[in-house]
Amino acid sequence: MSEVIQFFYNPMSRARIVQWGLEEIGAPYEIQLVDFAKGEEKKPEYLALNPMGKVPMIIHRGTTITETAAILTYLGDAFPQKNLAPPVSDPQRGAYLRWMFFVAGCYEAAVLEKSSPRITPARPSMLGFGSYEDVLNTIEKALQPGPYLLGESFTMADLYLAAQLGWSLQFKTIEPRPVFLRYVESCEARAAAKRANEKANEIIEKMKSGR
Repeated sequence: MSEVIQFFYNPMSRARIVQWGLEEIGAPYEIQLVDFAKGEEKKPEYLALNPMGKVPMIIHRGTTITETAAILTYLGDAFPQKNLAPPVSDPQRGAYLRWMFFVAGCYEAAVLEKSSPRITPARPSMLGFGSYEDVLNTIEKALQPGPYLLGESFTMADLYLAAQLGWSLQFKTIEPRPVFLRYVESCEARAAAKRANEKANEIIEKMKSGR
């Protein structure tokens, strides 16, 4: 059973978040580029692994894992020596899982709802995230003590939140609140984040040149 992580990837996707996570843990991984221009994500051989036909996806120790939050959670637990996830016995484990699922279940949905409004707005009580304002205010309050969600410890939950906030700030789908700007800048200054970004940009250039 291979210890090398097979990483199904396209740099123009959420897979960049997982690449940052892989760089944080420092384990060997092999990129399997999924070319959207060729429709490779919808080919039968890929759909056999992931019926959703999306990236990111990893295969590690014979297990296939999809969904960004699930992959990051798995990596944090599979490589405990990197201290990127509180163990189950740690009281902070609950808070860690709370924020991981909050980003996946509330933040993304709230931002997409705001950027693509409905003709007839849904009632907040019917939405899992409540409202866009509630979501941003909740995150702002959580980050104010700082520097990270769990205090002094950077975790995979911070990686996930910082990546999502960074994209939202870049595309102006959220307002640039000072606490968000400081947090994203701090997280993106990590060496692993810089390596992941450099590698992604190199792959983009190769794809453009047809290599």
